[in-house]
Amino acid sequence: MKMIRYALAAALVSAAFHAQAGRSCDAPKPPAPQMIVQGMNLAEKTWKALEAEHAKSGAKVVVLARAGQDLSKYGLRYSHLGFAYKAQDGRWLVAHKLNTCGTAEASLYRQGLGEFFLDDLFRFEAAWVVPTKEVQDKLHAALVNDSRTKSMHIKPYSMVSYVWGTKYQQSNQWAIETLAAAMEGSIRTRDQAQAWLQFKGYQPTTLNIPPLTRLGGRITQANIEFDDHPSKKRFSDRIESVTVDSVFAWLPRAGLSSMPVALSL
Repeated sequence: MKMIRYALAAALVSAAFHAQAGRSCDAPKPPAPQMIVQGMNLAEKTWKALEAEHAKSGAKVVVLARAGQDLSKYGLRYSHLGFAYKAQDGRWLVAHKLNTCGTAEASLYRQGLGEFFLDDLFRFEAAWVVPTKEVQDKLHAALVNDSRTKSMHIKPYSMVSYVWGTKYQQSNQWAIETLAAAMEGSIRTRDQAQAWLQFKGYQPTTLNIPPLTRLGGRITQANIEFDDHPSKKRFSDRIESVTVDSVFAWLPRAGLSSMPVALSL
Protein backbone atom coordinates (compact mmCIF):
# COMPACT_ATOMS: atom_id res chain seq x y z
CA MET A 1 0.00 0.00 0.00
CA LYS A 2 2.85 2.40 0.85
CA MET A 3 4.43 1.86 -2.58
CA ILE A 4 1.09 2.61 -4.27
CA ARG A 5 0.87 5.87 -2.31
CA TYR A 6 4.37 6.87 -3.38
CA ALA A 7 3.56 6.15 -7.04
CA LEU A 8 0.36 8.16 -6.82
CA ALA A 9 2.17 11.09 -5.20
CA ALA A 10 4.74 11.08 -8.01
CA ALA A 11 1.98 11.13 -10.62
CA LEU A 12 0.24 14.02 -8.90
CA VAL A 13 3.30 16.20 -8.32
CA SER A 14 5.69 15.58 -11.21
CA ALA A 15 5.74 18.32 -13.82
CA ALA A 16 6.99 18.60 -17.36
CA PHE A 17 8.70 21.98 -16.91
CA HIS A 18 9.03 24.11 -13.74
CA ALA A 19 8.71 22.22 -10.48
CA GLN A 20 8.00 25.22 -8.24
CA ALA A 21 5.67 27.14 -10.54
CA GLY A 22 2.90 29.09 -8.89
CA ARG A 23 4.28 29.10 -5.37
CA SER A 24 4.66 32.51 -3.75
CA CYS A 25 8.36 33.42 -3.94
CA ASP A 26 8.20 35.98 -1.15
CA ALA A 27 5.93 34.17 1.30
CA PRO A 28 6.98 34.87 4.91
CA LYS A 29 6.76 31.17 5.81
CA PRO A 30 6.26 27.84 4.06
CA PRO A 31 2.75 26.35 3.74
CA ALA A 32 1.40 24.73 6.87
CA PRO A 33 1.58 20.91 6.81
CA GLN A 34 -2.20 20.71 6.99
CA MET A 35 -2.51 22.89 3.88
CA ILE A 36 -0.16 20.57 2.01
CA VAL A 37 -2.10 17.50 3.12
CA GLN A 38 -5.41 19.02 2.08
CA GLY A 39 -4.02 20.15 -1.25
CA MET A 40 -2.70 16.67 -1.99
CA ASN A 41 -5.98 15.10 -0.88
CA LEU A 42 -7.86 17.37 -3.28
CA ALA A 43 -5.41 16.47 -6.05
CA GLU A 44 -5.89 12.75 -5.38
CA LYS A 45 -9.67 13.09 -5.34
CA THR A 46 -9.56 15.03 -8.60
CA TRP A 47 -7.21 12.49 -10.16
CA LYS A 48 -9.57 9.64 -9.30
CA ALA A 49 -12.52 11.54 -10.78
CA LEU A 50 -10.64 12.33 -13.99
CA GLU A 51 -9.47 8.73 -14.29
CA ALA A 52 -13.09 7.58 -13.91
CA GLU A 53 -14.19 10.05 -16.59
CA HIS A 54 -11.41 8.85 -18.86
CA ALA A 55 -12.49 5.23 -18.38
CA LYS A 56 -16.14 6.08 -19.01
CA SER A 57 -15.96 8.48 -21.93
CA GLY A 58 -12.35 8.47 -23.08
CA ALA A 59 -11.92 12.09 -21.93
CA LYS A 60 -8.36 13.30 -22.39
CA VAL A 61 -8.79 17.05 -21.76
CA VAL A 62 -10.83 18.97 -19.21
CA VAL A 63 -10.95 22.67 -18.37
CA LEU A 64 -9.95 22.60 -14.69
CA ALA A 65 -10.44 25.35 -12.10
CA ARG A 66 -9.39 26.08 -8.54
CA ALA A 67 -10.40 28.62 -5.90
CA GLY A 68 -7.16 30.41 -5.07
CA GLN A 69 -8.75 33.67 -3.91
CA ASP A 70 -11.95 34.82 -2.27
CA LEU A 71 -13.81 36.57 -5.10
CA SER A 72 -17.24 36.32 -3.52
CA LYS A 73 -17.64 40.11 -3.39
CA TYR A 74 -17.68 39.99 -7.20
CA GLY A 75 -20.11 37.06 -7.25
CA LEU A 76 -17.40 34.66 -8.43
CA ARG A 77 -16.57 31.20 -7.08
CA TYR A 78 -13.31 30.28 -8.84
CA SER A 79 -10.19 32.30 -9.58
CA HIS A 80 -7.99 30.35 -11.98
CA LEU A 81 -8.25 27.74 -14.71
CA GLY A 82 -6.04 25.63 -16.90
CA PHE A 83 -6.24 22.62 -19.19
CA ALA A 84 -5.78 19.22 -17.55
CA TYR A 85 -4.84 16.69 -20.21
CA LYS A 86 -3.70 13.08 -20.46
CA ALA A 87 -0.01 12.92 -21.25
CA GLN A 88 1.49 10.12 -23.32
CA ASP A 89 2.83 8.46 -20.17
CA GLY A 90 -0.66 8.36 -18.61
CA ARG A 91 -0.29 11.26 -16.18
CA TRP A 92 -2.75 14.13 -15.97
CA LEU A 93 -0.80 17.35 -16.47
CA VAL A 94 -2.15 20.89 -16.20
CA ALA A 95 -1.09 23.51 -18.73
CA HIS A 96 -1.76 26.99 -17.40
CA LYS A 97 -0.42 30.52 -17.14
CA LEU A 98 0.89 31.96 -13.86
CA ASN A 99 1.89 35.44 -12.79
CA THR A 100 5.49 35.44 -11.60
CA CYS A 101 5.69 36.34 -7.90
CA GLY A 102 3.42 39.39 -8.07
CA THR A 103 5.38 40.98 -10.93
CA ALA A 104 3.96 42.39 -14.15
CA GLU A 105 4.98 39.29 -16.12
CA ALA A 106 3.71 35.74 -16.41
CA SER A 107 4.87 32.44 -17.84
CA LEU A 108 3.34 29.15 -18.97
CA TYR A 109 3.73 25.95 -16.97
CA ARG A 110 2.90 22.27 -17.09
CA GLN A 111 2.31 20.82 -13.63
CA GLY A 112 1.04 17.69 -12.00
CA LEU A 113 -2.32 17.88 -10.23
CA GLY A 114 -0.60 17.98 -6.84
CA GLU A 115 1.28 21.17 -7.69
CA PHE A 116 -1.79 22.74 -9.25
CA PHE A 117 -3.64 22.40 -5.93
CA LEU A 118 -0.74 23.42 -3.67
CA ASP A 119 -0.90 27.11 -4.55
CA ASP A 120 -2.26 28.78 -1.37
CA LEU A 121 -5.88 27.80 -1.99
CA PHE A 122 -8.67 29.84 -0.45
CA ARG A 123 -11.10 26.91 -0.66
CA PHE A 124 -10.29 23.25 -1.24
CA GLU A 125 -12.55 22.74 -4.20
CA ALA A 126 -11.98 21.70 -7.80
CA ALA A 127 -14.30 22.18 -10.76
CA TRP A 128 -14.13 21.27 -14.42
CA VAL A 129 -16.01 20.92 -17.66
CA VAL A 130 -15.46 18.13 -20.16
CA PRO A 131 -15.20 19.54 -23.70
CA THR A 132 -16.88 17.80 -26.62
CA LYS A 133 -14.82 15.17 -28.43
CA GLU A 134 -14.02 17.57 -31.28
CA VAL A 135 -12.82 20.24 -28.86
CA GLN A 136 -10.79 17.70 -26.89
CA ASP A 137 -9.10 16.33 -30.00
CA LYS A 138 -8.09 19.78 -31.21
CA LEU A 139 -7.07 21.02 -27.77
CA HIS A 140 -5.03 17.93 -26.98
CA ALA A 141 -3.10 18.26 -30.24
CA ALA A 142 -2.29 21.87 -29.32
CA LEU A 143 -1.42 21.18 -25.68
CA VAL A 144 1.17 18.50 -26.41
CA ASN A 145 2.90 20.84 -28.86
CA ASP A 146 5.02 23.49 -27.11
CA SER A 147 4.95 26.02 -29.93
CA ARG A 148 1.16 25.82 -30.27
CA THR A 149 0.70 26.05 -26.49
CA LYS A 150 2.78 29.24 -26.49
CA SER A 151 1.35 30.78 -29.66
CA MET A 152 -1.20 33.02 -27.89
CA HIS A 153 0.96 33.77 -24.84
CA ILE A 154 2.51 37.15 -24.03
CA LYS A 155 4.46 37.98 -20.88
CA PRO A 156 2.92 41.40 -19.92
CA TYR A 157 0.33 40.55 -17.28
CA SER A 158 -2.53 42.25 -15.52
CA MET A 159 -4.90 40.42 -13.22
CA VAL A 160 -7.80 42.41 -14.69
CA SER A 161 -6.67 42.69 -18.30
CA TYR A 162 -9.33 43.90 -20.74
CA VAL A 163 -11.06 40.95 -22.37
CA TRP A 164 -10.75 42.37 -25.90
CA GLY A 165 -7.35 44.00 -25.44
CA THR A 166 -3.87 42.78 -26.34
CA LYS A 167 -1.60 44.98 -24.18
CA TYR A 168 -1.75 42.55 -21.24
CA GLN A 169 -2.99 39.00 -20.77
CA GLN A 170 -4.18 37.31 -17.62
CA SER A 171 -4.28 33.57 -17.02
CA ASN A 172 -7.89 32.79 -17.91
CA GLN A 173 -7.61 35.00 -21.00
CA TRP A 174 -4.65 32.95 -22.26
CA ALA A 175 -6.71 29.78 -21.79
CA ILE A 176 -9.70 30.80 -23.92
CA GLU A 177 -7.51 32.41 -26.58
CA THR A 178 -5.54 29.15 -26.76
CA LEU A 179 -8.82 27.27 -27.08
CA ALA A 180 -9.83 29.55 -29.96
CA ALA A 181 -6.51 29.01 -31.75
CA ALA A 182 -6.80 25.24 -31.31
CA MET A 183 -10.32 25.20 -32.73
CA GLU A 184 -9.59 27.38 -35.76
CA GLY A 185 -6.31 26.52 -37.44
CA SER A 186 -6.10 29.79 -39.38
CA ILE A 187 -5.82 31.87 -36.18
CA ARG A 188 -2.35 33.39 -35.82
CA THR A 189 -2.90 36.43 -33.57
CA ARG A 190 -4.69 37.28 -30.35
CA ASP A 191 -6.97 39.66 -32.24
CA GLN A 192 -8.10 36.77 -34.42
CA ALA A 193 -8.63 34.53 -31.39
CA GLN A 194 -10.75 37.19 -29.73
CA ALA A 195 -12.81 37.61 -32.89
CA TRP A 196 -13.54 33.87 -32.82
CA LEU A 197 -14.55 34.08 -29.17
CA GLN A 198 -16.93 36.94 -29.94
CA PHE A 199 -18.37 34.99 -32.88
CA LYS A 200 -18.97 32.05 -30.54
CA GLY A 201 -20.80 34.28 -28.05
CA TYR A 202 -18.29 34.52 -25.22
CA GLN A 203 -19.32 37.18 -22.68
CA PRO A 204 -16.83 38.40 -20.05
CA THR A 205 -17.58 39.22 -16.44
CA THR A 206 -18.15 42.91 -15.75
CA LEU A 207 -16.50 43.78 -12.45
CA ASN A 208 -17.68 46.89 -10.63
CA ILE A 209 -14.42 48.41 -9.35
CA PRO A 210 -14.64 52.02 -8.11
CA PRO A 211 -11.83 54.56 -8.67
CA LEU A 212 -10.27 54.38 -5.19
CA THR A 213 -10.08 50.60 -5.37
CA ARG A 214 -8.51 50.81 -8.83
CA LEU A 215 -6.01 53.38 -7.62
CA GLY A 216 -5.07 51.33 -4.56
CA GLY A 217 -4.61 48.17 -6.61
CA ARG A 218 -2.51 49.99 -9.21
CA ILE A 219 -0.22 51.58 -6.62
CA THR A 220 0.29 48.57 -4.37
CA GLN A 221 0.47 45.70 -6.87
CA ALA A 222 2.60 45.43 -9.98
CA ASN A 223 0.29 42.83 -11.52
CA ILE A 224 -2.79 45.09 -11.73
CA GLU A 225 -3.29 47.58 -14.55
CA PHE A 226 -6.40 49.32 -15.87
CA ASP A 227 -5.04 51.42 -18.73
CA ASP A 228 -5.96 48.85 -21.37
CA HIS A 229 -9.69 49.23 -20.65
CA PRO A 230 -11.72 51.65 -22.80
CA SER A 231 -12.00 54.99 -20.98
CA LYS A 232 -15.78 55.10 -21.24
CA LYS A 233 -16.12 51.78 -19.45
CA ARG A 234 -13.27 52.33 -16.99
CA PHE A 235 -14.59 55.70 -15.84
CA SER A 236 -18.02 54.17 -15.27
CA ASP A 237 -16.40 51.53 -13.03
CA ARG A 238 -17.02 48.70 -15.50
CA ILE A 239 -14.00 46.42 -15.79
CA GLU A 240 -14.56 43.61 -18.29
CA SER A 241 -12.25 40.66 -17.81
CA VAL A 242 -12.13 36.88 -18.30
CA THR A 243 -13.20 34.87 -15.27
CA VAL A 244 -13.55 31.15 -14.65
CA ASP A 245 -17.24 31.56 -13.91
CA SER A 246 -17.88 33.30 -17.24
CA VAL A 247 -15.93 30.60 -19.12
CA PHE A 248 -17.85 27.82 -17.35
CA ALA A 249 -21.13 29.52 -18.27
CA TRP A 250 -20.10 30.05 -21.90
CA LEU A 251 -18.64 26.66 -22.86
CA PRO A 252 -21.86 24.64 -22.32
CA ARG A 253 -23.99 27.45 -23.75
CA ALA A 254 -21.89 27.41 -26.93
CA GLY A 255 -22.17 23.63 -27.21
CA LEU A 256 -18.44 23.20 -26.57
CA SER A 257 -18.58 21.24 -23.30
CA SER A 258 -20.62 19.51 -20.64
CA MET A 259 -21.99 21.34 -17.62
CA PRO A 260 -19.48 22.07 -14.80
CA VAL A 261 -18.71 19.39 -12.21
CA ALA A 262 -17.37 20.31 -8.77
CA LEU A 263 -15.89 18.40 -5.87
CA SER A 264 -14.51 19.49 -2.52
CA LEU A 265 -12.96 18.03 0.60
